[in-house]
Amino acid sequence: MKIRFVVVGKTVEKYLVDACAEYEKRIKKYIPFEFVVLKDLKNTANMPFDTIKQKEAELLLPYLDTSSVRILLDEHGKEFTSVEFANYVSKKISLQNKDITFIIGGPYGFDNQVYQKSDEKISLSKMTFSHQMVRLIFMEQLYRAFTIINNEPYHHE
Repeated sequence: MKIRFVVVGKTVEKYLVDACAEYEKRIKKYIPFEFVVLKDLKNTANMPFDTIKQKEAELLLPYLDTSSVRILLDEHGKEFTSVEFANYVSKKISLQNKDITFIIGGPYGFDNQVYQKSDEKISLSKMTFSHQMVRLIFMEQLYRAFTIINNEPYHHE
């Protein structure tokens, strides 16, 4: 059982790359974790958003197979407190006999075929964040969830 985190497009800001690498290292202390960065689309400046989402879906579809619980990070998904998210992750790990794949799309969201192949949607906030910043926020929350699950002092209430 492992957790996979799939994102579309590389992170360009070095401080975000470094921070994501740090949280990736921390998460791997608790569970096998794979951070998958799919290639950026080229020549999208004059492309309609729906076409961009469709092309991104083609990149994402291999990660949406039924051997994994597929969870989209989406603005219309269920919101959690950090403790609720820790409980959610703990239940997914203990009740599902599958890998867990969390997915962040590009800046324009997901194509319908991605929604159709997903199992659930979660949201990190009602606020809007850059899709690159969301990667760091999610990884920090996933790390926080494991510290909560393991009764470690990182999270304070």
